Amino acid sequence: MTYAKAWWKEAVGYQIYPASFKDSNGDGIGDLNGIREKIPYLKDLGIGFIWINPIYPSPFIDNGYDISDYQGILGKFGTMEDFDLLLAEAHQAGIKIIMDLVINHSSDQHEWFIEAKKSKENPYHDYYIWVDGIPEEKPNEWQSIFGGSVWEYEPEIQQYYMHIFAKEQPDLNWESTQLKNELFTMIRWWLDKGIDGFRLDAISHVKKDKYSVKATENPFSPFQNVSGIEEHLNELKDVFDEYDILTVGEASGVTAEEGPEWVGPDGYFDMIFEFDHISIWKHEKEGELDVLQLKKALSDWQTSLDGKGWNALYMENHDVPRSVSVFGDTSEEFWAISAKAIAMMYFFLQGTPFIYQGQEIGMTNAPFTSIEEIDAVDSKRLYRQLIQEGKSEAEALDIVADTTRDNGRTPMQWSAEDFAGFSTNQPWLMINPNYPVLNVEDQEEDPTSILQFYKKMIRIRRAHMGLIYGSFIEHLTEHSQVYSYERILEQDRYLVIVNLTNDPAEYTFTEEVSKHAWQLLLTNTNQQDRLFKSSGTLEPYEACLYKKL
Repeated sequence: MTYAKAWWKEAVGYQIYPASFKDSNGDGIGDLNGIREKIPYLKDLGIGFIWINPIYPSPFIDNGYDISDYQGILGKFGTMEDFDLLLAEAHQAGIKIIMDLVINHSSDQHEWFIEAKKSKENPYHDYYIWVDGIPEEKPNEWQSIFGGSVWEYEPEIQQYYMHIFAKEQPDLNWESTQLKNELFTMIRWWLDKGIDGFRLDAISHVKKDKYSVKATENPFSPFQNVSGIEEHLNELKDVFDEYDILTVGEASGVTAEEGPEWVGPDGYFDMIFEFDHISIWKHEKEGELDVLQLKKALSDWQTSLDGKGWNALYMENHDVPRSVSVFGDTSEEFWAISAKAIAMMYFFLQGTPFIYQGQEIGMTNAPFTSIEEIDAVDSKRLYRQLIQEGKSEAEALDIVADTTRDNGRTPMQWSAEDFAGFSTNQPWLMINPNYPVLNVEDQEEDPTSILQFYKKMIRIRRAHMGLIYGSFIEHLTEHSQVYSYERILEQDRYLVIVNLTNDPAEYTFTEEVSKHAWQLLLTNTNQQDRLFKSSGTLEPYEACLYKKL
């Protein structure tokens, strides 16, 4: 199948967590003008669009994913005028902007919820999900994604409201036509302003099951990709279809088999962020990475969507630890080469690659030494829970520090200057102490750096349509160390070979691959003249990209 061309298929995306990207005014918090300041850096890197995490007014209980005003800018990030300048300057540089759209829930400080809890007769009451009850008897046993019950009691109206995240994030009632119309008006307002699309947070949760339904082995099954969600998503799609934009859904609970329904020719979105491969890190605290499991998770989506839909490719975001700390090796010997191996592994798969800020320089997990250094609300709750279960403070911290989302939220390491060149003052979250040796400025000057490797990958992908629109075939599927695949477009063929371990890996290709002559396009080793061999041994974390001659 020949894919229809689109700007967002050929571009590379870059995710910005604004509070931690660049502080322009010395208050220790990243801001919109800080992003503006770094537009030349993003352009030089080769970025086609940026996705900005929430910058709306918010109490910041959950780092901005609790929105109190959908059509404003939070003061610590700047003003709407600052945003308009950022949008204009990014567009001038050829960089598009997509926003985070959080419409499964709002903040409990949103005017809608403040009104909704005044009385059952209030016109905004129906914007949220309420159930009559008494304090001692919750409507059911459903559990919040952040821990504890999904139900919170409002004594004044003797009702429970639903929150599948923090209690300060009441879920919106998508069964209300009035609510949906309000949301759709807001969406059009942003698109009319000129933004280029949305990443839709927690969008697979907007449909809830009947309250009598019990959770399966998946505790979140009653509100995750529930049957009937298609009605809501198709209405949303009708709004998006009025514009030439990119839409990316955060779609937990959607399987590879269901992928075409979500991003196929008649799908709800252009692409989705799936969770199959990224969830593997949760099981890797002890022991080696299960390469076969990682390969299967990635390849299942490649195969399912090949010729049918488009993948969003990522290894990091604001909700997970750093990829080199999880999938690679942060020892001095292997840090750089393993970061490059992970990069090549995912970057040339079928889909649009996303880079999370700092990933392009190989930023690592932070060595948190106390719970006070951690900001994430779910991590603090987990810490308290572990203490209650009998863990010592040291044991609880060890678990939380390894898993906290704050690993991906420590400030961007721009230079070896004080505060990593991120700010002129103490930042809102601790800086990783490795910033003097791990920063953008140093890597800009080093032709062998991880940053320069990302620039090369972006340039190569842009120059070879087969690496964008080509089909996907996996090789060496049962190999426990090596991930290898081809991208094929008409006569063009490309071969990726990556050793994902810190041990040498022997391999033998079939005749299907060996019969071709291959030219090296890129490697992460010093062997820039590395000839293709149908069988041989890959060095630890060695990665090669070849093109058929």
